[in-house]
Amino acid sequence: MERKAQPVFNPYFVLALGVTGISFSAFLVRMTDAPPAIIAFWRLVFTCLLLSPMAIRDRAQFKAVGKKDLLLSLLSGLFLCLHFVFWFASLPKTTVSSATLLVNIHPLVVVTAGWFGKEKMRPGALPWAGAALAGIALLGWGGLQVTGAFAGNLLAAAGGLMLAGYYLLGRQVRARVAISVYSLLVYGASALLLLAGNLAAANPLFSYSSADWLIFAALAAVPTICGHTLLNWSLKYLPAGAVSVGALGEPVIATILAIPLLQEIPSLVQLAGGILVIGGIGMFLKASRKQ
Repeated sequence: MERKAQPVFNPYFVLALGVTGISFSAFLVRMTDAPPAIIAFWRLVFTCLLLSPMAIRDRAQFKAVGKKDLLLSLLSGLFLCLHFVFWFASLPKTTVSSATLLVNIHPLVVVTAGWFGKEKMRPGALPWAGAALAGIALLGWGGLQVTGAFAGNLLAAAGGLMLAGYYLLGRQVRARVAISVYSLLVYGASALLLLAGNLAAANPLFSYSSADWLIFAALAAVPTICGHTLLNWSLKYLPAGAVSVGALGEPVIATILAIPLLQEIPSLVQLAGGILVIGGIGMFLKASRKQ
């Protein structure tokens, strides 16, 4: 009987690093006035360029990708494309805490899909996922009350639904496809879709300041390669529900970073919510790890 290959790194540690990486996205996006679709496009273009040496090294593996996995990877790229557009568009219209709250509704979809599929979580782990979601609600509830933020909140929620599809498809494909191949297929497909969307919207592709270009590159290096790519790596070894719930740590880290970077001071309720999120995630992963 063939033994399953063991990961080189601890998947839970990689998951934690990936969550930390994606937590920088909101602040970097806030630093540019470029259209959301342009930000997402150049972010992914730079990401593909940074990943190209690894993809060239693994080029033989591209030929081994079956039609089903290719189609699922391209579909995952569509979900990622829509996630970025909705998510970036929400940030100027609401607070960071509210946007990160609503974009993180994805565990509700991912864990439910796993329950009806082949990745049922241990019943003892589910209350802890609920505790983490309750903490998320406390963390972002104050921002939901901001006048005129309804459109931004709606866009952030739509971005969360797209992220759920992205995680679910990634879990399927990563079981068979190398991370370098999967990442380049997904990011490349998203970039092409965003290019078409920007051309259709007549968004200028190049007339941006040097500061904007640095932000595009930083978005590629930190929240994409050190964020999304690490989460995609962990999807090979962890259930999609575990990765999705683990990603709930993003709004906690984002809220902490918002103190020095954006002068958004959390309330005592938000602090309590953050503690509940971290505790819920830790207990959820501990309980699900026993499966």
